[in-house]
Amino acid sequence: MHETSINDNEEIILEVNNLKTYFKLDEGILKAVDGVDLQLKKGKTLGIVGESGSGKSVTTKAILQIVDTPGEVEGEIKFRRRKNGEIIDIGKLHSKGSEVRDIRGGEISMIFQEPMKAFSPIHTIGNQLTEAILLHDTKDEKEARKIAIDTLEKVGMSNPDQRIDQYPHELSGGMRQRAMIAMALCCNPSILIADEPTTALDVTVQAQVLDLINNLKENTGSAVIFITHDLGVIAEMADDVAVMYLGKVVEYTDVDTLFFGALHPYTQGLLQSIPSLAMINQRLESIEGTVPTPINLPKGCGFYSRCKKAKDGVCNVDDIPFVKVKEGHYVRCVLVE
Repeated sequence: MHETSINDNEEIILEVNNLKTYFKLDEGILKAVDGVDLQLKKGKTLGIVGESGSGKSVTTKAILQIVDTPGEVEGEIKFRRRKNGEIIDIGKLHSKGSEVRDIRGGEISMIFQEPMKAFSPIHTIGNQLTEAILLHDTKDEKEARKIAIDTLEKVGMSNPDQRIDQYPHELSGGMRQRAMIAMALCCNPSILIADEPTTALDVTVQAQVLDLINNLKENTGSAVIFITHDLGVIAEMADDVAVMYLGKVVEYTDVDTLFFGALHPYTQGLLQSIPSLAMINQRLESIEGTVPTPINLPKGCGFYSRCKKAKDGVCNVDDIPFVKVKEGHYVRCVLVE
């Protein structure tokens, strides 16, 4: 899918090729991620959208090699290291080895969806921030604590000198999310993965968190992978967008084309389900049905059973190829010319 390889363009810092994450269960093989291609450039934001169960979070966990057992990861995950520009395949590294642990948290960080689960409840916020800083940046505990306090201040935490010694349960939801962002940013990563960082936050705090990520990206030059099901957030945050369904990318394009020229029926359905001020006495469009469990799926398009445009004998016969429609725009649909 990629028009330029990471080997040929220094602006590209992450390239994922044919990424697969399978779980061998008693019922069969669950294909959570099934042949995903992605590319990320310095200072850019890649949005990944789709319903729950489409494989968004598992894709990013596979990049960091933190997929839960019995998940098995295959495919290329090429990453350009910050220290020397060396390109390594993270997929070939041992998930508990020293090299991938050096990258994880130090060069690629993640804001997890639920900070209350991501933080240890028996350690203070400061303990957990300084642990990461001591592992990746400095061995001086006083300096590590100062970096942690400075980072908490950067993410808009009030009274960081006091907050650093508090436990996660002593903070509000918005404060915990800021602490989670500080944890991800304290080592100045090259790539920040944000897994629905505004879930369960009220609207004002959500806007503050989004502004914070954008400002930090501009100030540090980090690239961002932003996972969400909210297309309004994608419009504000992303440069390029990958729409996922059943473990596959069904459409990949820049954010403007996504909103004004989407071609895949699933993407169109997502866009039509967004409420607008112009809708008066109109029913909101919806995509009927739910995302099926990706075990022993029939051949053809995964969206076939829910697609209003589906054609029997066309869409449900063979696996659908990912084709280039125009420069930078790819679609997985046989009905698109």
